[in-house]
Amino acid sequence: MSELQGKRAIVTGGSRGIGKAIAETLAQAGAKVVITARHGDAAEDTAAAIRAGGGEALSLSCDVADARAVEQLFRNVKERLGGLDILINNAGIIDPIGHIWETDPDAFSRLIAINVNGVYHCARAAIPLMRANGRDGGTIVNISSGAAHRPIEGWSAYCTSKAAVAMLTRSIDLEAGPAAMPEAPVRVFGFAPGTVETGMMQRIRQAGLGPVAKIPAEAHGPAEAVGQAVAYLCTQAAADLAGQEIDIRMPDLRQRIGLPPLA
Repeated sequence: MSELQGKRAIVTGGSRGIGKAIAETLAQAGAKVVITARHGDAAEDTAAAIRAGGGEALSLSCDVADARAVEQLFRNVKERLGGLDILINNAGIIDPIGHIWETDPDAFSRLIAINVNGVYHCARAAIPLMRANGRDGGTIVNISSGAAHRPIEGWSAYCTSKAAVAMLTRSIDLEAGPAAMPEAPVRVFGFAPGTVETGMMQRIRQAGLGPVAKIPAEAHGPAEAVGQAVAYLCTQAAADLAGQEIDIRMPDLRQRIGLPPLA
């Protein structure tokens, strides 16, 4: 994807799992990747591995739930890279898992602060930088989930957060998308990566609630396919999909990206 050569990208929660795979794929495509995580050491480990492989990456610690910390993050990115082309809103948590009456209110609020407010904080800071690119604009990919569209037992907090982000995606498209601002368009997508064997999935299995907890590890999709799909959404080839909720399991999308059909 030579189109991504030299593009400047932020991947939140990019130190492990899906975020790490996305950061690695973008870097392999030639993007300059900023990896953020609450724990800076983990983010730097991923950035260092990318640099060792010949890519361009740096790490910056940030709690996306903290609006002021996010503002400082984007100021740092502007100073170091001169601007921004791509934002991947990947940071998120799954806990509290449990029946509503059993969950802790503080844990519920913390999940909303990260999964919803974090996406808002980053998009709010990113859009002015992307609009400064003129007609090149920018791309925002909000990591979504099937949980945005259907309830899952024990996942009231997570489902609520992903449903909120799905509406936020549509709102960003309405306000800053190609139809609203053709002179400086921000293409935004909600992207559901399916189930992937990550630390979050291990926590889901441990909790044992809902159908996802019963999926065997070998049945989950590879994180590398998620990275490939997200990188595709950051190219002009995906422009017609802007403003939509996209699922990696969609046959037409898989064909466009070059992923094998699902069994």
